[in-house]
Amino acid sequence: MDILKQLFRQYTGSEPQTCQAITPAGSNRCYYRIGHGQQSVIGVAGTSFRENQAFLTLAAQLRKQQLPVPEVYAVSEDRMHYLQQDLGDTLLFDRLMEAQQHGGYQEEERALLRQVIRLLPDLQFRGAQGLDFSCCYPSPSLDRRGIQWDLHYFKYCFLKATRMEFEEGALEDDFDRLAEVILQKNFNTFMYRDFQSRNIMITEGGPYFIDFQGGRRGPVEYDLVSFLWQARACFTDKMRQELIDEYLQSASRYRPFCEITFKQRLRHFILFRTLQVLGAYGYRGYFEHKAHFIQSIPMAINNLRELLTEPFTDMPYLTNLLTEMVSLPQLAAYQEASELTVRITSFSYKKGIPEDPSGNGGGFVFDCRAIHNPGRYDAYKQFTGHDDSVRSFLDKEEAMQEFLTHVYGIVDYSVEKYRNRGFKNLMVSFGCTGGQHRSVYSAEHLAHHLKQKYGVKVILTHREQKHLNQ
Repeated sequence: MDILKQLFRQYTGSEPQTCQAITPAGSNRCYYRIGHGQQSVIGVAGTSFRENQAFLTLAAQLRKQQLPVPEVYAVSEDRMHYLQQDLGDTLLFDRLMEAQQHGGYQEEERALLRQVIRLLPDLQFRGAQGLDFSCCYPSPSLDRRGIQWDLHYFKYCFLKATRMEFEEGALEDDFDRLAEVILQKNFNTFMYRDFQSRNIMITEGGPYFIDFQGGRRGPVEYDLVSFLWQARACFTDKMRQELIDEYLQSASRYRPFCEITFKQRLRHFILFRTLQVLGAYGYRGYFEHKAHFIQSIPMAINNLRELLTEPFTDMPYLTNLLTEMVSLPQLAAYQEASELTVRITSFSYKKGIPEDPSGNGGGFVFDCRAIHNPGRYDAYKQFTGHDDSVRSFLDKEEAMQEFLTHVYGIVDYSVEKYRNRGFKNLMVSFGCTGGQHRSVYSAEHLAHHLKQKYGVKVILTHREQKHLNQ
């Protein structure tokens, strides 16, 4: 810390007035926000000389190519400490989680995702121009050894933790086959390695990319899959396909792509990346006890489960082993959630309480009429709880947020008990005066909450709006 303060004095000529530790997500590096008046920088204390050297060299290279990465202002003599540009506090991850809490991705978030995806080929192709890959850490290229390290990460830190019995030889044979597909084509592009929303900052000037010290020469498919199949983003298949098309259009500025072949190869990269992140989640979560990695495991398992619906015929043993793994009792709980269907309905009390079509008697009915009603104001009368203006109004209502917190607690308890007892249907209804603002807003939020937390099937109906969403 003293070294970082000294660097700050040398760089700014001022004594640091503030120094605030920043909690890293998965790194062993220490980060601090150091400031004097309106001037603020990020101080970094590394733990590995080679890793620090890789970051500093790559940062200089990427900025030389006019790519949006943080500027490095000052470096200590031992290269273990440095000051870099302060890009603020808004991660793309935070924006995505906020959107999910508000009922799903809207056009603003979709536009931001498209912007990020269009920039990815610039990092991969321009970033590689003139780059001496020997600077990369821990290796200059993604090679067979690196792939085996990642697959063994999964085997030892996740698979073995399940206590499953498996044949080491047969598993290693299929690991070799997977590595062959990954390395099938020659590549001379920069692979970011950990291209995901926690490593993308959102600033007024657009997205900036951080934590690329693990980058190396590698195939472009890896980064695309890392982003689109990151567990907690919960992208739909439709969104993924749209963003893949966006990527190919942008990347075609650098080289031609066969869309069919490219998309066929992606499946093996999805498998590879999913196994790699499960290994990381197992290690960071089970062994280092970092909670947010544990929270991501259910979504990664669901990604793997969906992928295995079409077997990998060139890797039969691995396919069968993973199919058995995702059906284990301790992991199958995530699958069991999908066997429960939750019907969520918004309605107007003037037209009566909705009937439960499953015949189970109605479930919960929550009255939203105690919440401040945006429908009383002319500016909101023509809109519904789907629209940004109404959502913004109700987001600011503390009573609404408190109301939803209580709703979540009550409904969560029933969802968990219903799953354990094998029940198939639960109905939740939200009523307000016109079935237009508060009830729609509440129903949308509960639907997203249950999908995100439990993965249950939700049938969402806005009765007075004649809208059905499954």
